[in-house]
Amino acid sequence: MEVSVSAGPNTRGALKHVLGHLLTPLLMCVGMGLAYLGAFHAPEPHDLRVDVVGSGPTTQVLAQSLQDRGAGALDVRTVADRETAVTALREQHSFGAYVPGTKPELLVASGSSDTSAMAVEKVFTKVAAAQDAPLRVTDVAPTASGDPTGQGVFFLLVALSIGAYASVAVIGGAGAVLPMRIRVLLAAGMSFVVSLIGTLFAGPVFHLVDRGLGGVWAMSWLYAAGILLVGVGLHTFLRRWTTLGVMVLFVMLNFTSSGGIYRPELQPGFFGSLHAFWNGAGFVEGVRAHVYFDGYDLGGNVLVLAFWLLAGAVLVTVAGLTEARRAKPAEGVPAVGPAPKTAMEATSKATAEATAEEKAEAEEEMEEAVAV
Repeated sequence: MEVSVSAGPNTRGALKHVLGHLLTPLLMCVGMGLAYLGAFHAPEPHDLRVDVVGSGPTTQVLAQSLQDRGAGALDVRTVADRETAVTALREQHSFGAYVPGTKPELLVASGSSDTSAMAVEKVFTKVAAAQDAPLRVTDVAPTASGDPTGQGVFFLLVALSIGAYASVAVIGGAGAVLPMRIRVLLAAGMSFVVSLIGTLFAGPVFHLVDRGLGGVWAMSWLYAAGILLVGVGLHTFLRRWTTLGVMVLFVMLNFTSSGGIYRPELQPGFFGSLHAFWNGAGFVEGVRAHVYFDGYDLGGNVLVLAFWLLAGAVLVTVAGLTEARRAKPAEGVPAVGPAPKTAMEATSKATAEATAEEKAEAEEEMEEAVAV
């Protein structure tokens, strides 16, 4: 009696396929380690602007001694009066102002950055202790009651980013067969929904902000729309590497340079330089300016978000033209008559296999994105 045994799976081919896909998480591991540890592992102040309030030799000596002891950590200046110091804080030109006297006072603005305020407080607590006087701390721009550490805006950024870049994988993968204009409409719709969810988190759910919720929604939409358009445009060129690409752009380089945990004055110079024009920094600093600083420098941060949205619009336009060119049939090829049946069957089979492969690749891409 003969027993037929069906051929087993192509183990070598399957293993090669899996190993190829395992390269993505390994690159993510290396990238996340370099980005997060490089940005956050050892925060040290450098050129952190602080003011000493007053005039005369005593004030000048105190300021110079702080500058010298700081060895580049602080940028110490003197201002004439308390009002000038408060203005500098509210315009985010400085991060602390020390008012010496028998009852010394430290002015901070935790709405700008709680970690920067703590770094300044640590410095001037020692100064007051040397004078054997207790230090009174006054916060001229406190955060909302629902965000005591001031880092809630950063975690709002994380939620918006995940909603946006995970949508990129779905639209680019499952929607790859759709015309680019429809994918752009889907991206616009998803960015609107993601921004509404983020606004609900910021307001009614967690009370991260206590005013200006409409402006927070507008910046959330600009931010999410920029990520979605950039990602959908990149998918035409990167295909299954799109997830890694958007992770690099909108997680590794974005979260670390946003200033949500540490401002650039407490980070290595590379991340500080990105802070000037990256979209996450535009969102975080834009929300802070809008909610805590009466809109000071809001326009510059909105301009950063608008720039990324424009970059996304250019990318999807170029991607649409590229796809149209790829789909255009070859011109000038003479007709050779009807193809034989066997050739037609072979072509049909090859097309079906290619379609199945593209479908499997799209599903794998979406699973990778969701897992991340």
